[in-house]
Amino acid sequence: MEYFFLGDSELVTAFRLVGIDGVPVSGADDAGAAFRRITESYDSISGAVLPGVETCHVLIVTEEVADWLGDSLIDWQLKGHYPLIVEVPGIMGRLPGRKTLMDTIREAIGVHV
Repeated sequence: MEYFFLGDSELVTAFRLVGIDGVPVSGADDAGAAFRRITESYDSISGAVLPGVETCHVLIVTEEVADWLGDSLIDWQLKGHYPLIVEVPGIMGRLPGRKTLMDTIREAIGVHV
């Protein structure tokens, strides 16, 4: 399975060290443009494809990038197409108010051990 990363330049470098390609984004416009290039290339495999994207099955984004992408990210996730989206904390840690996966599961089942 192939992975691709969108986030700040420090984390892009870190992910490259473990063999995962990525593109640094520094704002909502950069993030939106990169996300469109990834998803459009996956839909139609046409034109300007980012390196490493043509085989991407999992797109890793920081929470900050996910916030920048907003509804377009949610719309893509609801389609159920590849690449699948995984959110990770950014270089500064979790964003305030974000729930962890465990918090979401505990809310869903109503059990806290």
